[in-house]
Amino acid sequence: MLLAREFISYLSRQLVERLSPTMFETSNPAVAAEAIAQTITEDLSTEDRLNDEVRELLEDYSDYMRRENISYQEMFRKIKNQLLAQRKLTRASGRDTGDAMKLSRDRVNEISHKLVSAMRKSRDFRVRKDPNELRLAIVREMTDLLQLEERIDKAARQKIRTQKREITEGGDEYDLLHKRYYAEELKKLGINLGS
Repeated sequence: MLLAREFISYLSRQLVERLSPTMFETSNPAVAAEAIAQTITEDLSTEDRLNDEVRELLEDYSDYMRRENISYQEMFRKIKNQLLAQRKLTRASGRDTGDAMKLSRDRVNEISHKLVSAMRKSRDFRVRKDPNELRLAIVREMTDLLQLEERIDKAARQKIRTQKREITEGGDEYDLLHKRYYAEELKKLGINLGS
């Protein structure tokens, strides 16, 4: 998943804290935050399932790619783009679309629509403003929080670059260090990734 589940929980709690009671009311902020987290997680899981499907397809074409000297990443990108277009899905990753954040602006907009729809249907929320005004506030706050997450990610990457020896991105050691430094940066905000 593009965002750690713990960060999604943090983002959801922050949305409830920042937007209630001016944009919506809730009798139980914890339940409201959980509902928001669930909607975001379900949305991001769509792309995870798509990635798994692309990996399965690529297993069938490994001999062809080797024979034609086509890189795995290139073929992965092509197949994923085709599936995204066929299914009329928005790319979740912002970095693939030129956004600085992990989530694309289009995906943030889609999530905001889903959140407003879920809030209007749920008994845990009482929407106080026009739905589009609420949606725009969600986009604004999510963007702010995602930019914070981007700074955390950059700080973790910078710590890795300051190591005495070069550690290649994508390797197991890099991933392990990134996870550790990322967790340290999140902990400064009071977000505990656990083990």
